[in-house]
Amino acid sequence: MISPNDRESAESSIFLPEIVGRIFDEGGYLQRELKLEHRPQQEQMARAVAAGMELDEPLIFEAGTGVGKSLAYLVPGIIQATESQRPCVVSSHTISLQEQLQRKDLEICRTLFQSIPQLEKYAAFKSAVLVGKGNYLCPTRLANAIRNKTELFPTEEMEELSRIAAWAEYTKTGLRQELNPLPNFDVWEQVNAEGSACNRKNCDHNSCHYQRARAEIRKAQVVIVNHSLLFALLNAGGLAPGAKGILLPDDFLVIDEAHTTAEVATEHFGARISSYGVDRQLKMLFNPKRKSGIVRKFAHPKQLQCIIDAQEACQEFFGYLIATHLAKHKLVRISELGWCEPTLVGPLRACVQTMDGILSKIEDGPMHDEIKDQRSRIHSYYTGIRRFIDLAEDDHVHWIEKSGRTGNICTLRTAPIDIAPYLREELFNKETSVTLTSATLSIARDMRPFQLKIGAESETAEMVDSPFDYENNTRIYIATDVPAPSPQDQRLSIEILIDYIRYCVSKVSGGTLVLFTSYSDLRKVSDALQTEFLDSGRPFFAQGQGMGRSEMTAAFLEAGNGVLFGTDSFWTGVDVPGPSLEQVIITRLPFDVPTHPIAEAKSEHIKERGGNPFAELNLPEALVKFRQGVGRLIRTRNDKGIITILDSRILQKSYGRQFLQSLPKPKFIRINRNDRDARFHEIHQELPGRRNPGSEPPTRS
Repeated sequence: MISPNDRESAESSIFLPEIVGRIFDEGGYLQRELKLEHRPQQEQMARAVAAGMELDEPLIFEAGTGVGKSLAYLVPGIIQATESQRPCVVSSHTISLQEQLQRKDLEICRTLFQSIPQLEKYAAFKSAVLVGKGNYLCPTRLANAIRNKTELFPTEEMEELSRIAAWAEYTKTGLRQELNPLPNFDVWEQVNAEGSACNRKNCDHNSCHYQRARAEIRKAQVVIVNHSLLFALLNAGGLAPGAKGILLPDDFLVIDEAHTTAEVATEHFGARISSYGVDRQLKMLFNPKRKSGIVRKFAHPKQLQCIIDAQEACQEFFGYLIATHLAKHKLVRISELGWCEPTLVGPLRACVQTMDGILSKIEDGPMHDEIKDQRSRIHSYYTGIRRFIDLAEDDHVHWIEKSGRTGNICTLRTAPIDIAPYLREELFNKETSVTLTSATLSIARDMRPFQLKIGAESETAEMVDSPFDYENNTRIYIATDVPAPSPQDQRLSIEILIDYIRYCVSKVSGGTLVLFTSYSDLRKVSDALQTEFLDSGRPFFAQGQGMGRSEMTAAFLEAGNGVLFGTDSFWTGVDVPGPSLEQVIITRLPFDVPTHPIAEAKSEHIKERGGNPFAELNLPEALVKFRQGVGRLIRTRNDKGIITILDSRILQKSYGRQFLQSLPKPKFIRINRNDRDARFHEIHQELPGRRNPGSEPPTRS
């Protein structure tokens, strides 16, 4: 809340919602000074966000595509942060939104404040991006590594250390992403800021990149972070007990793209211990093959042998799990005690005790801190593996999985079955403002399922619709003659999908995004149509053909009349405005097969309390994903296009009504293979501003 002491001038004596109202209302500063269009939905959101920040209360706010969410929370966030001298932390899920916030939206805010004398003091706000410690070079650890390079590194890694040292002389940020090629992982582990030797006692913020970044963050009014780092830091301990704030002292938080909150938090609020990680950590202490390691010159032969014994026990323990439990499956749930012998626990405990003995002989300083940090990591592995074997976390699901090119990496995983209590404790019981927003939070316009999912059932929730003219700018087709997916009719179903996709693509001159729910279907349709599309002058892109999502999306945007086949990650976050994306085809309603241990455990949990897993878990998740997929089409006010759904269950099943309610407009056209020519022809004449099929593809500047 803005304190009374800060309200000496005429403007600062006004509560935050009133200042924000002057900015966002019709004829307000935003419209008058920056010539931006007044959007009633944006004004409503900005006022609600301002009220939540002013009162330090949580707010859940769904804002449809085109509302302008970023400005609606950044403007009040900057004002509140400046007046209260508290940081506003903004978390996003995608890199693209982080870049938009940094390069565009924050600069719009600055321009706005600079153009209004009464708000000019807010234009001096500072922003910073928070990234993980492991991304920064630490000069203290680098100097320590150079000083002990003979003990730490084999000969072939000395050259890499020299390259990093040369780069350290001129880098301004110390971020590993600057180095090209990226540094060797094993060498970087010894010189980054992750170790406890990188601290304010050993490192000066004038020379240490991480300490300088921390100092910049302490001075910033807006701190940008991503969901993964946010929840990883919260799981690691966050602030000290009793401290006000969530991530930074006395902060307040905005979570954009909040529809992913529960999934990302579940991923990070559990344990993850891999055979690769344990082995690498032990070999950082001492690698018998290379005769190198951080304790080499401090340990006597018996102590070194203890570390070697732990390495051998690690190989045997994880090798046994791969050879037995994971012999036929890549992923296996563990639910009963006695599932394996704790053969690694004793050697790791002995290794921790050995590290205690080594530490007792080393005087305080960077090297003591370094080895103490390594000891803490081994101790974490020891306690983590012991607790996993004992299935100590009653409210977690436990599983093991194998990965790596040859399937030789085994990982122990846990995750909360119900993330709501964790999020309630970490986000909503902190007596500080937390704003969660996204275009897709509600289920058939009901926000309560999302609130229950994240532990915010007692918090304020609001929603506003998109300002876009879906009624006039979109047409929605639903095919009535595509059979529901089944093993018996799989071949026929794929043949009909191929026929429909071929037909629908031919009816638009711009780009088409085809969303699948399985790689198998994608590959089969791709094999059948790729050559055909390319021969007809349609650039073709398919997930799994070597391009990353960002690279593929950029190429699709540039193509203008391309066809892109994608699954899973392409249902959300793809932003292709204009005629480069003129049609979205949904091949199947996006139900996930609940075979993952997390989904299985959640289903069991729901059944135990008498609930319906399909209604409470599978259907809500499918509806949100469906809304995300449909939302790829219209990205700007001038966009026009077609949504085609090739799953007749939306019309035949009782749950289909909720999918229909999730469409951007109620009117849709039923088609089948007998009447689709007339239907498509009819609608092409109706949709304003569309080019005729067969016209030249658009060109982009």
